[in-house]
Amino acid sequence: MTHSIPDAVLIAGPTASGKSSLALRIAQMVDGVIVNADSMQIYDGLQILSARPFEEEMSGVEHRLYGYVDPGERFSVGRWLDDAVAQIKDIRTSGRCPILVGGTGLYFKALLQGLNDMPDVPAEIREYWKVEQERLGEAEALHELLTERDPDMAAILKPGDTQRILRALEIYDATGKSLLYWQAQSAMRHDVNVVQDAWRLVLCPPREVVYKKIEDRFDQMVELGGIDEANHMCALGIDPILPAMKAIGVEHLSNHSKGKMTLDEAITLCKRDTRRYAKRQMTWIRNQMGDWPVFETANAAFAHFEARMQQNRRGN
Repeated sequence: MTHSIPDAVLIAGPTASGKSSLALRIAQMVDGVIVNADSMQIYDGLQILSARPFEEEMSGVEHRLYGYVDPGERFSVGRWLDDAVAQIKDIRTSGRCPILVGGTGLYFKALLQGLNDMPDVPAEIREYWKVEQERLGEAEALHELLTERDPDMAAILKPGDTQRILRALEIYDATGKSLLYWQAQSAMRHDVNVVQDAWRLVLCPPREVVYKKIEDRFDQMVELGGIDEANHMCALGIDPILPAMKAIGVEHLSNHSKGKMTLDEAITLCKRDTRRYAKRQMTWIRNQMGDWPVFETANAAFAHFEARMQQNRRGN
């Protein structure tokens, strides 16, 4: 790789901001490979509802870490970090530029700041707590169990946060130590220098622009078969607490198919949920990515990138 090409490019932004198109333009300029940094686009079976790029939208550019995880898996930030770092190193070895793009701020934070190396939880312990969760039914009951075992961790978690409560119980059961203990350890999962020299971009159009794109895009998702995709996900019999089942559209569109609401009602709720999600993403960007250059349009972001490339070439 020549010095005029960045070690990596990181593109963040809210849903429906145009990140994927921007990543394509940059990839075509620097012989890049696009790597997914979106927590829903990792799942197989969520092509439409996660807005994962279709083959014809990839313009011949290689895309990695898209649709490669079974929706029945309990996927973690740590697992994505392992996979992403491996892809970054492999892409660099091939002389190309890794371009990470997505809206999951926690993924970028783990990549740039590191993530504590957590102990593995044996499969039998995971299965035990899954059965317990089904037996008890309510998250509050799990929270009470955590309070008995690990009161400090329980005090941090909301009683209804089933997934994190289960994780805390599993870690305590597997190691005899609180999740707080492991989070305080200095051992990191990867060397954070992997992407310290990466060029960073945030694409964040005005809120009203994003909201309008959300409205239009969800209508298109329904036309492309979003209802069938939601029904397919529900038919898999996956535990509803798993992240893949919380993808926007799965619950409301499947409820429409079951006759619980009209299609208009389902679409209205899905659009509302997507707007709320985008708002949370924008808040994360504002609070956690204050040192990233922010652009309101893809053209402005690309022009900035192009100018930086020219400057880099002159410097070399």
